[in-house]
Amino acid sequence: MLLSFRMVLMSVHFVVAGVLGVLLGMCRPFNPDNSRLCARLYAWPSKWILGYKLKTEVGPLMDKPQSCVVIANHQSNYDLFVFGNVVPRRTVCIGKKSLKWVPLFGQLFWLAGNVLIDRGNAQKARKSMLTTTRTLQEKDTSIWVFPEGTRNLGKSLLPFKKGAFLMAITAGVPIVPVCVSTYSQHLKLNRWHSADILIRSLPAIPTAGLTQDDLPRLMEQCREQMLACIEAMDRELLAQHKLPQPALPARKTTASNPNV
Repeated sequence: MLLSFRMVLMSVHFVVAGVLGVLLGMCRPFNPDNSRLCARLYAWPSKWILGYKLKTEVGPLMDKPQSCVVIANHQSNYDLFVFGNVVPRRTVCIGKKSLKWVPLFGQLFWLAGNVLIDRGNAQKARKSMLTTTRTLQEKDTSIWVFPEGTRNLGKSLLPFKKGAFLMAITAGVPIVPVCVSTYSQHLKLNRWHSADILIRSLPAIPTAGLTQDDLPRLMEQCREQMLACIEAMDRELLAQHKLPQPALPARKTTASNPNV
């Protein structure tokens, strides 16, 4: 019953947030800070509707350089409602061109200044990547990327794709990793308190002076740091949920009576 109620509320919320986001985008089309505001529109009410408790430790993300590439692990479609709480100012996202045709959300995504890539056309994809590089260098704008390229469904990090790291090296901007704890397999939407979730950002990793020869090492460094961070957060949550074992009552002893 609770699950069904939440799904109905989320459907209504998705439509309302989409309408408000499109209106915002029409008032100031392609403003790179629209993405942050629209992310909040989706995320803040969703936290109450879905019933999860969120703790964030994102100082390095909020204090990020003016332009950077933000990389994050991608678990499920709920990432919009979770990561939306911490999207920093003037940060846009990269998405598939087909998103443009999703009613309301697609138009919002486009008007918010996000970058749409035609992954089925290599030439257009490269052109879009060049556009993102110029955006990073000239427009005081950061780009949020899920380097796995698809959802990992709450399992271990998938291998990273090169795009985000090539952008950062080409533009000479730092990379800021952002990690969310493993939640998609533990989200119990049929309970009032559905989950505890942690989001943690890591210190910026500079790319100035790096070349494409450094790409494999940079990708490995970022993936190892994120994997260690996710595992640490998962251990913290597991320890937090472990209840102490109740102390056993003291066993009563009686002195032996030779007369009994």
